[in-house]
Parts: sequence; C-alpha cells; structure tokens
Amino acid sequence: MQRVLEPEVMDTAEEADEYDAMDHTEPNRGFVARLVELGAGGSMLDVGCGPGHVAVMVCDEIAEGSVLGVDLAQTMLTHAERHRSKSPHAERLSFRLADAKGLPFADGEFDTVYSNTILHHIPDPRPFLSELRRVLKPGGVLLVRDLFRPDDIERADELVALHAAGANPNQQALFHASLCAAFTPNELRALADESGLADAEIVVDTDRHMSLQLRRGA
Repeated sequence: MQRVLEPEVMDTAEEADEYDAMDHTEPNRGFVARLVELGAGGSMLDVGCGPGHVAVMVCDEIAEGSVLGVDLAQTMLTHAERHRSKSPHAERLSFRLADAKGLPFADGEFDTVYSNTILHHIPDPRPFLSELRRVLKPGGVLLVRDLFRPDDIERADELVALHAAGANPNQQALFHASLCAAFTPNELRALADESGLADAEIVVDTDRHMSLQLRRGA
C-alpha cells in the first residue's frame, strides 16, 4: 500500500478535542515502560507532545527528571497545560510552541529525547530525525515510536476494527488515516540512516507500532 499523507498539524479545536478524548492509555503505558527500560531520565524533551498525556505519565513513572513538551499546534498545548495543572508533578512539566523540524535548543541539551506518534504526520521526516539527534546528549536515551503502515487497506480496516471498536466514527477515521500515512520499518531504517541515526535500533513493538531507539550509554 502506498503512503497517503495526512495534515502535518492538527490545529483546529475540533481535531485537538477529538484527539484528547481518544483512549491511548494502553499504548502510552507501553511507550513509557520502554523509556524506563532504556534508562530515560534527567532533562527530557517530548517532541510533538500533543495534549500532554505521555509527558504527564512520564513524570508519574520517572521520579528523577523533568519534561519539556513541544508541539506545533497551540490547540494541543492548551490541552497539555490543562493536564499539567492537574498533575501532582506540575513543577516538573512545561510546554511550549515549537517546530520539530527546527528545534530552538542547543546541541546536546537533553539527556532524553522522545517522540510518540508524530512521525507519520511529517511528509519528509529526515530534518525531524536529524534534530532529535542534534539536541540529544552523547550517550542519551532516544525513543521515537510510531505506527507502521499495513501491507494493504484490508489490514488497515482490520486494525481499526480490532483496536478502535469502541471509538466514535471520527476517531476511527483518524486512526485509519494515521495507519495509511505511516512508514514501514524498512522505510524508517533508511530514513534513520540518512539522518545521523545509523546506530539506533529499529524494533517492531506491536501489530501496529514500531520504535527507533537508543539506550543510555549507547
């Protein structure tokens, strides 16, 4: 199946509200567990933080460290600030507007850099991946997780029926579009190699998720 692009920024109030309301608890828990396994901590950058669900969960699970979340959609950041204000770890959380393809941070500024399911929103993710490498300290933890594209539309339909059966039609359509916009593991390997991340590992995590990762000290 050929890749079908979807909008890079979900910045309408309706899109942000719909995404914030979707239940991503199970995959988010798996994502945070992988961060812990990789040795994440210290100064952590959440790139494409969306409504802040993962950033809040990271602070719940990793006591030593702080999270700065960035996103290109102000409507998403409005939700993130609301979730931050309710978190017992609010002082270790912050959010700001920034473009993942041109991060406003110094080289090697963060101990941990992670991104959850924004890769498929970017038409050419090589600048994005290069930026993640640039702002990561040598020996730091990197985790980029995203959906991977099914072989055909029938498999995409199956995954929506399996994992979004309880979602409303708009949410199911968002999930389906994201599957169709995603890369394959082989495509991600090639993109990583071209973006200064040849040393990063590719892992197929679930029937729909893959990760690009670097362990602490790697």
